[in-house]
Amino acid sequence: MWPEHHVVAEDLERICAAPEVPWQSLHGRTVLVTGATGMIGSALTRALLWYSLTHDAGIRVLAVVRDVARAEQAFASPLAAAAPLTFVAGDVRSFPTPREPVDHVVHGASVTSSRDFVTRPVETIRTAVGGTERVLELARDKGTTSVAYLSSMEVYGSPDGSRRITESTFDTLDPMQVRSSYPESKRMAEALCAAYATEYGVPATVVRLAQTFGPGFALDDARVFVQFARSALEGRDIVLHTAGESEQCYLYTADAVTAVLTVLLAGEVGQAYNAGNETTYCSVRAMAELVASRLGPVPVEVRVDAGDAGTRGYAPTRKLPLDTSRLRALGWSPAVGLEDMYRRMVAAG
Repeated sequence: MWPEHHVVAEDLERICAAPEVPWQSLHGRTVLVTGATGMIGSALTRALLWYSLTHDAGIRVLAVVRDVARAEQAFASPLAAAAPLTFVAGDVRSFPTPREPVDHVVHGASVTSSRDFVTRPVETIRTAVGGTERVLELARDKGTTSVAYLSSMEVYGSPDGSRRITESTFDTLDPMQVRSSYPESKRMAEALCAAYATEYGVPATVVRLAQTFGPGFALDDARVFVQFARSALEGRDIVLHTAGESEQCYLYTADAVTAVLTVLLAGEVGQAYNAGNETTYCSVRAMAELVASRLGPVPVEVRVDAGDAGTRGYAPTRKLPLDTSRLRALGWSPAVGLEDMYRRMVAAG
């Protein structure tokens, strides 16, 4: 999605004007992005290309994708023909090494479906661990200037909310629970980043993202926050498949992009950074109530039907009040709150 919609145009302009992002250091450089057709990867790729085109910055993007035809459709627009974008076809675990230099890497390729965490746990683990090793080996071979791995707040396990979650606050994970395929493999991928930084000098950093959404989601997407929006817009009750007691922060897509770029270009090698909007902290139930009362043409009800919750791959109940002070110390701050996240997602959908 290019800036045909005013919401997307506003987001691109704000990202490209973000004072915390040292854009000058990207001029004339090549950035490799894995997971480039995913939500964050595509938003990041568009921002890099938009900045390059509007600032004559000569930034080139290598987008690692599994399906080139799908990627060409996703990035199609009159502007795309002029954009310095090259697709690298292949699985993240085995994609071919580009011939050109690679100055920076953003590694965002990941299994993201909660249902897949319980129905395809082996693939979930292999994608995270094998893909991260492939990316780090590429960075090592190319002498890359910086690498940012996109991780998740799920690495913290299931804390009870009694303390703020800094980058060193971890709760237990049970590796024998099949859904742990996702957070455990994310932890292992982070450990690989730290290991490559220490042993081989690969300049890797980690961004632990809160649940992120914004423009770019189709309203038939299966993710919970999209289901909430779809129900409200259609005047149907929002149905929770758990009691909705988990509490966490959320993050708007454009804010996630500025967070990733800030860590990529200004973060400390071998460090992890929490990225979330602390003002959005609430329970799943409270978020559903907000959407039910304010998003649609008329208010709807929120009710619980937990009949098939076990097959959906939902995380256990957790309370994750993220502390983002380490990232804020680099000058970053989020700009869009929870209600506006929904309104902007729906407006541009």
